[in-house]
Amino acid sequence: MNAELPDGWASIRLEDLVSSRKGKKPAVAKSSPSDGFLPYLDIQAIEKSEVSNYAESVSSRLATIKDILVVWDGARSGWVGLGRDGAIGSTIMALLPKTGDRLYLYRWLQNQFDHINSNTRGTGIPHVDPEVFWNLDLPFPPLDEQRRIVAKLENLLGRVDACQQRLAKIPILLKRFRQSVLAAACSGRLTTDWREENQAIEDAGALLDKMRRERRERCSTANGKRKYRESAAVTDEDLPEIPKTWRWTNFDHCAWEITVGHVGPMKDRYSENGAAFLRCQNVRPLRFDPAGLVRIPRDFQKELAKSKLVGGEILVVRSGANTGDCCVFPRDVGEANCADLVITRPLSGLNASYGALYVNSPEGQARLILNQTGIAQPHFNIGAMRVKAFPLPPQREQQEIVRRVENLFMLANRIESRFAEGRKRVSSITKAILAKAFRGELVPTEYELAKAEGRSFESAEELFQRIRQNGDAKQKTQKSARMLKTAEAPPRKNRHLQKALRPEV
Repeated sequence: MNAELPDGWASIRLEDLVSSRKGKKPAVAKSSPSDGFLPYLDIQAIEKSEVSNYAESVSSRLATIKDILVVWDGARSGWVGLGRDGAIGSTIMALLPKTGDRLYLYRWLQNQFDHINSNTRGTGIPHVDPEVFWNLDLPFPPLDEQRRIVAKLENLLGRVDACQQRLAKIPILLKRFRQSVLAAACSGRLTTDWREENQAIEDAGALLDKMRRERRERCSTANGKRKYRESAAVTDEDLPEIPKTWRWTNFDHCAWEITVGHVGPMKDRYSENGAAFLRCQNVRPLRFDPAGLVRIPRDFQKELAKSKLVGGEILVVRSGANTGDCCVFPRDVGEANCADLVITRPLSGLNASYGALYVNSPEGQARLILNQTGIAQPHFNIGAMRVKAFPLPPQREQQEIVRRVENLFMLANRIESRFAEGRKRVSSITKAILAKAFRGELVPTEYELAKAEGRSFESAEELFQRIRQNGDAKQKTQKSARMLKTAEAPPRKNRHLQKALRPEV
């Protein structure tokens, strides 16, 4: 007995406590129930309780509700689940306890996952190391104590699970909150009280006239003798109502240039030093993400003059998994360029941060992403950025909208940070509860209760020895029965001997 274990407990090797059956890949499997087919218990069925395939029972090894199922191969090696009736796959091991409470063993194996999973075998696909797994020492209390531990664990872990479920809703609520803030910001609802207090401000119509003149001047300076192109007309119809001081317009009217980043192969074009080069992963909703930022040589940067970035541009991801994500490129990054991004260079009358708010809002995403093409690889059409309508507030109100959204998002970020800390604490609580249970500290031990009540009890060592003796006696009985059956059976005829003794004719 381990000296560190409570009185009455025993330390037992896992291999001595269970019988096991390794799963087998079924000869025939189907995606729907059928006669003669059972649920196919693979990793997904154990980890998420989701059965998606069914296996022919005659060609598979079966599990029952009395088993404990262990993931034997793959990244989740060592993950355990409670058994159910079905066919176990080749990546699953079924354990059947010879004695003791099944839920006690299940919870203890749960607590061993990190140890088993970090000590696997295999260079390609990892799998459970039998030497590690079968030689695990299980702290084994008396049977009645196991049952009390399990009852206490189920009660405590049920509360922890309920807490985790409530915490899991917070990211969803925060996402909805941010989307609601953006929707209110870009419809005028967020600044209703501000407009009541600032009724003398100039409306956005005058701002559009100012930008029209600025656009012509800026484009003539940039384009030289090339013919000036008037801004595109707003194409949308049935536009929702906006505040009286706002105007429906488009980004082509509010920007002196809308273009696209470099499109083409980049193999061997990156360098250790040079200009920063943005890719799709560097643009996230309302924030620039420098992670994975690469660089290009200065001479290549000069070739890509059309997509040069200086700061203050509105960037929208043009293709890929995060198509439509939008942020303002910060001014403190320095000389930069980009690939596969739609670049909008705003005029002075458009607050770039407000423009990015609209693109990321539910309304903006719905309008601008209408021109996506492609199925496997979404693609944002640069033409949509030019012509699709967006609501333009007066300049001072744009600034107020940006300020209020930033304050509300800062609040959401603080809640998100507290959520992350809370989730870590809940996870550590689960581990602490399990560790306490298997040290004999969660409930009074059977030894303590028996001593207080003046009675005797069967220790874990005595229980295990009794089970082992019963098993040995059963094996002897079965062996004797087989020997008796063999002795009573008529002698088998030796056809070779009979042929040898047969008289010749």
